[in-house]
Amino acid sequence: MPLLQTILAFAVTLGVLVIFHELGHYAVARWCGVKVERFSVGMGRVIWARRFGKDQTEWALSVLPLGGYVKMLDVRDHEGEIPPEDMPREFTSQSVGKRIAIVIAGPLANFLLAIAILAGLYSYGMPEPIARVTVTEASHAHRAGLHSGDLITEVNGEAVRSWAEFRWQLIQAVLSEQAVRLTVQRPDKQGGSWMSEVMLPAQDLPEQDIDSELFDKLGVSLARPPAIIGEILPGGPAAAAGLQAGDQITALDHQPVTDAIAFIDTVQAAAGKSLIIEGLRRGAPFSTTVTPQAERDGERVVGRIQAQVDMSSAMVLVQSGPVEAISRAVRKTWDTSAMTIRMLGKMLIGEASLKNITGPITIADYAGQTARIGWISFLSFIAFVSISLGVMNLLPLPVLDGGHLLYYAVELFSGRPVPERVADVVQRAGLGVLMALMAVAVFNDINRLIG
Repeated sequence: MPLLQTILAFAVTLGVLVIFHELGHYAVARWCGVKVERFSVGMGRVIWARRFGKDQTEWALSVLPLGGYVKMLDVRDHEGEIPPEDMPREFTSQSVGKRIAIVIAGPLANFLLAIAILAGLYSYGMPEPIARVTVTEASHAHRAGLHSGDLITEVNGEAVRSWAEFRWQLIQAVLSEQAVRLTVQRPDKQGGSWMSEVMLPAQDLPEQDIDSELFDKLGVSLARPPAIIGEILPGGPAAAAGLQAGDQITALDHQPVTDAIAFIDTVQAAAGKSLIIEGLRRGAPFSTTVTPQAERDGERVVGRIQAQVDMSSAMVLVQSGPVEAISRAVRKTWDTSAMTIRMLGKMLIGEASLKNITGPITIADYAGQTARIGWISFLSFIAFVSISLGVMNLLPLPVLDGGHLLYYAVELFSGRPVPERVADVVQRAGLGVLMALMAVAVFNDINRLIG
């Protein structure tokens, strides 16, 4: 089932992104008066097609699912034999401005899709982990003065409400090669808290593998909440053992339980085995015995006690009004695009590792993971992949939209189109670069799976 779910999630992600991208080209082409002959989801041989509309545009599915295209009426595809009445609707005879608008509409559609998804999620509200940290002893963060249990409230003066916002602001600061000033809320022994500032020097931050090694190098991780029992289902092992909502579990079989995740892992590994539970109930110690019942979860058998773990203290609902949600979505799309471009630039000059390039295998894996977490995570994933697709298509490689825009920019300033011989040579070179990037991406994908 996980494999099937991953395949379906990847198909939905790819289908949505390709359709919206090509609809951008299609809509603006029609608006500019250009005749569209085919709209294809997928590349290569057509396996299904139907014709619709006044122009009898062919809507098709093609055999290779990685992409799609809009085929417009082009004199080069018809050996110059186009009916005179269709010539005004031929693509290459359009003004440079119209051709630029048609080409740029695809990536723009991806950006608009991301803004729409993110604005909807920000309006709905997204439950996210709070930015409370666990700090490794003797790490860079510990030496800088950051403590386990600190709640991050600002990064370089920018307010953060969740772990995702903290991670984003930290990566932004690292890419800008800035020192990082953290404002933290630190708990005290009396149950209160006080505010403090911590400076992370720029030299302590990684220059390569930013996304994968940043927190490991700093010695910072997301703080896990304590193991506190939430809702208990009647008739289950937890109810039979006398557990109550609000109980804090401190030990299992006399072994300390450090957090909620450790508690869940231990219970799942003890299917059909008795566990001695020790904990605190309204401040007083208690002890009981529970036997997790065995249940199948995919291909493995796990233990369940039919009780939830209360994670509410470690979560926050990040929600905005409609206007603020749109503003946040636009800003997030812009920042993500800028960060992607900066990362590509750093990889080009050797300041960031090529390991940061991901391909279809990683995208499929993340699509499956986010789909299993829930629809909010899945939609967020689609939004960020849509932004990446928009940025990548604007790269000045001849086989991409950005390459065509480069041709039209040359034509705009020179007053004549790029010679076909030159375009053909550059096209082949661009295809070679793209294939090389795809090879690196697939190599990285396989390494991640093996790792």
